[in-house]
This record gives sequence, structure tokens and C-alpha cells, in this order.
Amino acid sequence: MHVDPYIVLGSAVVGLLVGMTGAGGGALMTPMLILLFGVTPSAAISSDLVAAVVMRPIGAGVHLRRGTVNRGLVGWMVLGSVPMAFLGSYLLHLMGNSSSAQQNIEVALGVALLVGASAMVLRYALDRRSGQMRMGSVAQVRAKPLQTVLIGMLGGVVVGMTSVGSGSLMIVLLLFVYPMLGAKQLVGTDLTQAVPLTLAAALGALAFGHVEFGVTLSLIIGSVPAVLVGSMISSSVPDRYVRPAITFVIFASGLKYVGLGTAPLGWVLCAVLLVGGAAWMASARPWIR
Repeated sequence: MHVDPYIVLGSAVVGLLVGMTGAGGGALMTPMLILLFGVTPSAAISSDLVAAVVMRPIGAGVHLRRGTVNRGLVGWMVLGSVPMAFLGSYLLHLMGNSSSAQQNIEVALGVALLVGASAMVLRYALDRRSGQMRMGSVAQVRAKPLQTVLIGMLGGVVVGMTSVGSGSLMIVLLLFVYPMLGAKQLVGTDLTQAVPLTLAAALGALAFGHVEFGVTLSLIIGSVPAVLVGSMISSSVPDRYVRPAITFVIFASGLKYVGLGTAPLGWVLCAVLLVGGAAWMASARPWIR
């Protein structure tokens, strides 16, 4: 069982972002394994899920201790996500390891990431337009059982198939359903509900034999201490500083998965950065005090 120091380093960077924002997993870790280290999609997805079983409880523990977890939302989401995670792992097993199946997995992952990135941009724009500050306390946010269970079900089946869900899709859905949910609560609640969800998906992955244990060990060594640091930072750093960077990474990963070549991808990302910078300049007007 070989420990890859480069995977350790990369997983440390991703673990820091996971702890700070709740995003990661399939949105960052899985693309890193596939695009940079040549791990097959099914093995990358399953290895990431098993590593997340160790990584995510660390971040959840920090937020539980600091009171930034809405336990009611966690309960309803877990009710829907855990059984559907097993279904997702089984569907991944049925798709097999053929080249066409791997391509289908990559395209599905890319579409999921692009939808998540687009929804995050839309939610940010709506928040700015309405003046929503997302300052509600844990006690003020009342759970909506039906919507929350459905979020869990959708996230569960997707995370079982692609390891995307908690950090990119489910967190976006929470943004829309609970407009009063503050950034710290959003991260803490998402990290906590992801613990049983990733455990269920990882058990499914172990049962169907997709895990590469050398990759998994490398991920654990790098990500566990980093997610602890990131979770401690997320209790004090506003998400407006981190959300744009995460959205950009999710968007870039999605484009790569749906089949965009390296050169076109570079031009598209440069264009996005230029347009985003121009939009910020027009809105913030930093030259005016």
C-alpha cells in the first residue's frame, strides 16, 4: 500500500477548503485524483468517500463544540440521504468499469458540478439584491421536514454515485430553502449531516470493491489535520471571501468533466476571471471611498 506524497499535499489543500466552506469531496478531491493523478473515476470516487469518513467528523466536531450546527436540519437530511447513498453506490456498481461507463460517470459528475456552481452564483446575486445578511441564529431557523428530506434523498443518491453532494449540491439547496441560515451554520450543519451520509456511501463502496487503499490512506494523512484547521478558521472568516473561489473551482472541474479540452478550458476560465473582475469593479467601485 503506497502513500503518494503529492496526493497527501493536494488533499491537505482540499481538506483546508472543506473545513472552511463545507465544499470538497467530489467537487475538489475527486477531480484532483482523476485529472492530476490518473486515478480511474470509480476508484477516485470510492477512495474519496472512505477518506471522508475519517475527515468530516473532525470538522463536524469543531462546529458542534462551537454551537454552529442546526441539529434539526441534520436529522431530516440524514433520514433521506443515508438509504439513498446505498442506492447510489449500487448504481455505480451496475455501471461497471468499462470505458463507456467511466465516461458516463465523468459527464454526470461534470453536469452536477456546473449546476451547483451556477446555483451558487444565482443565490449570491439574490442575497445581494434582497440585502439578505444570513444572520439568523440556530434557534431561529425552523426545519422544513419535506423539503429537507428531499434534499437529503437527492444528495444521497448523487453522493453514492459520484461523491458529489454535501459540499456542492446539498449546500446549494440549503442556501435556497433556508435564506436565514448563516454561513457558519451552513458549513457546520452540512459537515455534520455528511458524517452518516459518507459513512453509508463508503460502506456501499467497500461492499462493491472500488476502493484503492493506498490512495485512501494518502488522502487521510493530508486532509485530516487540514480540515481541523479549516473548521477553526470558518468560525471567524465570512464566507463571502471563500465562496467565489470555491465556485470557480467547482465550475472549472465541471467543464473539464463534460469534455472541454485543456486549451479551451484555459481560455474559458481566463474569460470568466476577466468578466468577474470587471463585474466586481463596477459593483464595488474601489476607487471611490
